[in-house]
Amino acid sequence: MGQQLEHIRITSAFLLRTAQPPLASAEGRMVRALRRIGKRIAIGLEGDLWLVLHLMIAGRLHWKAPGAKLAGRNNLAAFDFPNGSLVLTEAGSKRRASLHLFAGEEGLRSIDPGGIDVLSSDLPAFRTALLAENRTLKRALTDPRILSGIGNAYSDEILHAAQLSPVALTHKLKPEEWERLHTATLSTLRTWMDKLNEEAKTGFPEKVTAFRKDMAVHGRYGQPCPRCGEPIQRIRYADNETDYCVKCQTGGKLLADRSLSRLMRSDWPRTLDELESLKRR
Repeated sequence: MGQQLEHIRITSAFLLRTAQPPLASAEGRMVRALRRIGKRIAIGLEGDLWLVLHLMIAGRLHWKAPGAKLAGRNNLAAFDFPNGSLVLTEAGSKRRASLHLFAGEEGLRSIDPGGIDVLSSDLPAFRTALLAENRTLKRALTDPRILSGIGNAYSDEILHAAQLSPVALTHKLKPEEWERLHTATLSTLRTWMDKLNEEAKTGFPEKVTAFRKDMAVHGRYGQPCPRCGEPIQRIRYADNETDYCVKCQTGGKLLADRSLSRLMRSDWPRTLDELESLKRR
């Protein structure tokens, strides 16, 4: 804040997603504001220009000495200030991180999906947002048009804390379930914000993963549920997975994995006992 953005250096042709205004027009301007838009970081410059970064899972921002070199394929860009360079890196082979440059609030609104900020919303506003459509809880929690900034991993943790099924429909929730869901959403997000802030004090978070060892269910397929001890189950789809506890969340019912249930049809196990018997065959 209050520093002049002297120069922007980009090494990846895939990073910049806008052509107008030209990126060079952001150089030489003072940083006046910082804002979060969903999962994006917006840097406000003089003249109402906004640099908007989406780090995705593998992106990282490093503060380095002025003029830091961009050696290595993971270094995508540098934002040079008089007192240092903010270097953007992205691990892995897929280039998902993005940079936009917008002029004015109207440009910012074009990338805002419109979901409410749950950390500043009360139960009635939370409930109203999720009831706009009759969706499964998993889909509703991760839809950025409904809630701002909740991803796949933390939706699993929220639903486990609330003891609700990921496939329960929003229009069928009871009043006490709404209260549990809202409370679990706030407590889960705040707990993990505190944990990750503490971790960052001891070392930069270089590891690129959505899985955390202290999570209750996400990424813990086959491991015991911390509440009841039953093995965590999962549903896989595309590049994502939903992890849940059969005993704590679905009343003992094993949810059907799309691809496997199509393959097995009537042979798809409905309970953990049926699943265990299949494994013993």
